[in-house]
Amino acid sequence: MSNVSQTASQGRAQQSAESLTGKTTIEDGVVAKVAGIAAREAKGVYALGGGAARVMGAIRDALNTTDLAQGISVEVGEKQVAVDVTVVAEYPVALQDVADGVRASVYRAMRELIGMDVAEINVTINDVHIPSEDDGEGTQEARVQ
Repeated sequence: MSNVSQTASQGRAQQSAESLTGKTTIEDGVVAKVAGIAAREAKGVYALGGGAARVMGAIRDALNTTDLAQGISVEVGEKQVAVDVTVVAEYPVALQDVADGVRASVYRAMRELIGMDVAEINVTINDVHIPSEDDGEGTQEARVQ
């Protein structure tokens, strides 16, 4: 008898969970943050955002408050999302490969994590980071005396 009553109560619980309705709203900032995290995972991405955004990002990083949505702009509809990503690529990675990788990573995140169809993902590469730019700034000998 206990197996019958247990099965009946499980059936009622499952039935009530299936009949629950409501609306889920995902804020634009959350979508942008997920897109930013996904874009950073793509091979060849050094940073996201334009010059001014990267300066502010460096300040935020120093304060340990990184903006994960930096360089990301989203337009969220009821069923679709459009994403614009601004990227600084690493040298010497092929720029089209960087853009393709960013698109694939962001697309996957929008479909799997956000659960929305993707209208478009536009990638702008606005700079290339050369590793030697970080090494020994100001230590190069002057060419002119």
